[in-house]
Amino acid sequence: MLSYHLQSALSDLRDLIKITESDVEDIKVAKNDPQFERLALKEEKLKSFESKKAMIDHEISSLMSANPDLDLPLLLNKEQHNYLDQLKEELSNLRDVNKKYARLVLTVSNLYNSFLEKLVPTEMQGYKKVASKDPSILEVRV
Repeated sequence: MLSYHLQSALSDLRDLIKITESDVEDIKVAKNDPQFERLALKEEKLKSFESKKAMIDHEISSLMSANPDLDLPLLLNKEQHNYLDQLKEELSNLRDVNKKYARLVLTVSNLYNSFLEKLVPTEMQGYKKVASKDPSILEVRV
């Protein structure tokens, strides 16, 4: 059962990596809609992974409870060790892809914020930014 949960978790992680890599490529060419469309799928895969991780934790805990005199490495077979190594590697890959995506999101966000600031200048009122009250800043003609 543990092997099955490990395989399923690996599959979810690999799917998350592919989705995030697609997000990275789309943000580079300013395709926002596909990113938003994948958001629900990404959340679903993340919840699925978290659920499988909880099952893995439960299975390992059960194994350790049933065999208190043995260390964990002795309780797992070679295949399970291999899956755990792959899981560690894929988690690292996901972290790297997420870092790359986060940098791009931050850059785009700063770009849009600076455009907005140039169009509608703001001023600080206490700790809050509000649009400047100067009516000559933005004039709309119909």
